[in-house]
Amino acid sequence: MPKKSPIFPGPRTARGAVLAVLLSNGDQAGAEPLRGRVTLAAIVRALKRKYHWPIETTSFPSNAADGRATWATVYSLPPDVIAAALDERGRDWLRSAGNEAAH
Repeated sequence: MPKKSPIFPGPRTARGAVLAVLLSNGDQAGAEPLRGRVTLAAIVRALKRKYHWPIETTSFPSNAADGRATWATVYSLPPDVIAAALDERGRDWLRSAGNEAAH
């Protein structure tokens, strides 16, 4: 089966906000834009499955604020995917999402 091209979600959606962070190579804190509506993991899963973005996931041991052992997960896009997306229509899409990192 041929590899599907990534699709840009609506720029002002939670999925769009998370994708904007990934394309700008920034950090997603999890609080904004999610505000408890849905988990970051669920949004990333949709971006991977429904929108075909090759998001990489890295998990590592960490400590919770209360000292308990837990896992932290970092999501990222490969640099070549970011470059291709920005060269295509990603810069305009980021501007429409209100992201100033669209340079």
